Amino acid sequence: MISPNELLLFALAAFILVLTPGPNMIYLSSRSLCQGRAAGVISLFGVVAGFIIHMLAAAVGLSAMFLAVPVAYEMVKLAGAVYLLWLAWQAVEPGARSLFEPKQLPQDSPRKLFLMGFLTNLLNPKVAIFYLSLFPQFLAPDRGSIFLQSITLGVTQISVSFTVNLLIVLTAASIAGWFARNPLWVSVQRYLMGFVLAGLAVRLAFERHR
Repeated sequence: MISPNELLLFALAAFILVLTPGPNMIYLSSRSLCQGRAAGVISLFGVVAGFIIHMLAAAVGLSAMFLAVPVAYEMVKLAGAVYLLWLAWQAVEPGARSLFEPKQLPQDSPRKLFLMGFLTNLLNPKVAIFYLSLFPQFLAPDRGSIFLQSITLGVTQISVSFTVNLLIVLTAASIAGWFARNPLWVSVQRYLMGFVLAGLAVRLAFERHR
C-alpha cells in the first residue's frame, strides 16, 4: 500500500489545493457570509457527497485504465504535473481572484443548501481533473490494488478538504474582514500557493524518471 511519507506528501498537496481559489471554496465562504455558519456547514456536507462520487469514479476509472493500457500510467502522471503548473499560473496571473472575495447569494432551505453544495462540487471540472491528475502521481501498480490505493488517497483528500473547509466556514466573516483590512496578504496568499503548486509539479514530474 501507499507509504506514510507518500501519504503525507499527498495530504500536503490536498491541503494546498483546497486553499486555491475555486467554485467550492467561493461558494462555501459566500454561503456562510450571506446565510450564516449553519448554512455553510450544510452546504459543506453536500460538497463532501460530491467528492465521494468523484473519488469512486476516479478509483474505478484509473483501475480499469491501468489494467487495460499500462502505458497510460506514465501519460496520466505527466498530464497531472502539467495541470498542477496550470493551477500555479491561475493563482498568480493578473486579476486572479482570492477565495476570500465572496459573492452575494440568496437565502435557501437546508435541502437546497445541501443540493447546491453537491452540484457545485459534482459539476466542477477541477475536482475531476484533480483526482485524475494527482492520484496517479502516488499510485504504484506494484503496491497492490490500484482501486484500494485510490480509495486511500480519496479518503485522505476528503478528510483534509472537510477539515479546512469547515474551519473556513466557521470563521468566514473573520477571515474576509481580515483580508479586507490587509489587501497585501491577498497577493501573498496567491503567490505562496502558486509557488508551492509549481514546486510540487516539478518534483512529481522529475520523480517519474527515477
